[in-house]
Amino acid sequence: MSITSAFVLFAVIWFMVFFVVLPLRLKTQGEDGNIVPGTHASAPADPQMWRRARITTIWAVGLWILIGGTILSGAITVRDIDVLNRMGPPSAEAE
Repeated sequence: MSITSAFVLFAVIWFMVFFVVLPLRLKTQGEDGNIVPGTHASAPADPQMWRRARITTIWAVGLWILIGGTILSGAITVRDIDVLNRMGPPSAEAE
């Protein structure tokens, strides 16, 4: 795995984890009872984005080490994942 591949893998994992972490423990303005004019009641009252980014980074690093180690060890290769190309072209006998 090259350096670029490692960065791309980390970015993909980070954003996937970030979208999972975003709604956790979210308190909306409607639940808080203090709706700012011009916003929806479902808007977050206190988004705590730096805290969410920190949690995301911690989880993403762990997952990146796990997935990157699996890729570098060769336990799972592209050949193992590429099921559609291993099946071969459809035969005329199947018709």
